[in-house]
Amino acid sequence: MRFVIFAALTLVVTPASAADWPQFLGPNRDSHSAETKLNWNWPKAGPKQVWSTEVGTGWAGPIVAAGKLILFHRVENEEILAALDPATGKEVWSAKYPTKYRDDFQFDNGPRATPLAIEGKLFTLGANGDFHGWELATGKKLWGRNLLADYKSPKGFFGVACSPVMIGGKLLLNVGAKGAGIVAFDPADGKELWKATDDPASYSSPAGGADFDGKPSAVFLTRSGLRILEAATGKSLYDFPWRPRDANSVNAATPLVWKDEIFLTVSYATGAAMVKAKGGELTEVWTGDKSLSCQYSTPVRVGGYLYGIHGRADAGTAELRCVEWTTGKVKWGEPKFGVSAIIAVDSGLLALTEAGDLVRFDASADGYKERARASILAKPTRAAPALADGRFFARDGTKLVCYSLKKE
Repeated sequence: MRFVIFAALTLVVTPASAADWPQFLGPNRDSHSAETKLNWNWPKAGPKQVWSTEVGTGWAGPIVAAGKLILFHRVENEEILAALDPATGKEVWSAKYPTKYRDDFQFDNGPRATPLAIEGKLFTLGANGDFHGWELATGKKLWGRNLLADYKSPKGFFGVACSPVMIGGKLLLNVGAKGAGIVAFDPADGKELWKATDDPASYSSPAGGADFDGKPSAVFLTRSGLRILEAATGKSLYDFPWRPRDANSVNAATPLVWKDEIFLTVSYATGAAMVKAKGGELTEVWTGDKSLSCQYSTPVRVGGYLYGIHGRADAGTAELRCVEWTTGKVKWGEPKFGVSAIIAVDSGLLALTEAGDLVRFDASADGYKERARASILAKPTRAAPALADGRFFARDGTKLVCYSLKKE
C-alpha cells in the first residue's frame, strides 16, 4: 500500500542511560550523542588512548550498556560475544558458538550486525543467520535459532548483516524470505510473532522506529525499497520502491526519519530520495543521484542539513558532503574524505574514516571546517563506533581501541 491515515509522526526513543550506546547508531539510532563538554583540543598524536586489545574478524560495531562494553567478533570457527570493562578493556564474561560462514568474496567472515542491548538482555545476529538472546549481566544464553535454516532465506552477497531493533516490545529483522521478508520475534524466547512481505534482505538495518497515526511503526529499507509496517501486527502502512537496477548492488544505509519525512540513500547510480507523508499519501519531495548517494554508511541530520558520504569506497569517489534536507541542494563537499561513520556530538561532528582517521569538524553549512584529526586504526575500518561516558570505542580488522575524549 502507498496510503496511510496519518496524524502525527515522532521518533520512538529507546530507553538508555546517558552513558550508554546500546545499539547500532546510538541511543536513538540516529548517530546523535547527548554528551557535552568533551575535549577537542587534541595534540597531533590524537586524543589519549586508554587501552587497546586484539580482536577477531567482523564488522559488527561495539556497544555500551549497563557498565559493559560488548564486543561481537569471530575467532577461527566461532562467533564470540564478550563483555569488557569499558575503563580497562578487561573481559568480564564471554560466550561463543560455532559458525560455518565463509565470505564468497574473501572480504571478511563476519559477524557484521551490531548487537542490541535493552531491558537487561542482548541480541545478536551472526553472519550465517544465527540469532541469539543473552543475559546482559552474565552472558547466559537465553535462546537461539538459525534464520537461514528456519526461513530458507539466501545468505546474500556478504552474509547476514541486519542489526536488530526493538519496537513496541518486538524484535524486528529483515529476514528476506518469501512470506517472511520482515519478521517480528518475541525477545523472551525468540519465537515468531508475525511475518510480512516477500522483500529480500538488504544490508540496511532498520531505523529506530516512528509513530504513524499514534502507532509504533517499523521503518525498513529492504532490497526492494522502503517498507513501513505497523510494529504490533506487521500490517503494511506504505512502501516506496527504491533500489539500484544493477543486481550486483546493495541497499545498506539506514533510513532517516524526521517528523513526517523519510530520507533514503543508496549508491550504484540510484541516489537519494526524500519522501513525505501528506494527505494520507507518501509523495516524493526530491530524488536524484547528484546529492548524497551513500554506499553503506548512514548520514546524520543536524538542524536542516544532512552530513554524509557521497560516492563509493571501491571507486575512490567517497566525498564528505553537507546537503540541505528539504531540497537535496549540496552546500559543500570535501573530496576524497573517504567512507566514514559520523556522529553528531557536542555541537559538532565526529567522523571515523575507512582509513582509520578520527576527524572532528564543524556542523556548518558554510563550508568544511576541520578542527582535529588523528590516525587511530588501520584500513579498512568499517565497523560503526560507539561513544559513551566520554570514551570513544572503535575497531578495525585486528584491534579494538578506547580513546578518552574527556577533559582532564
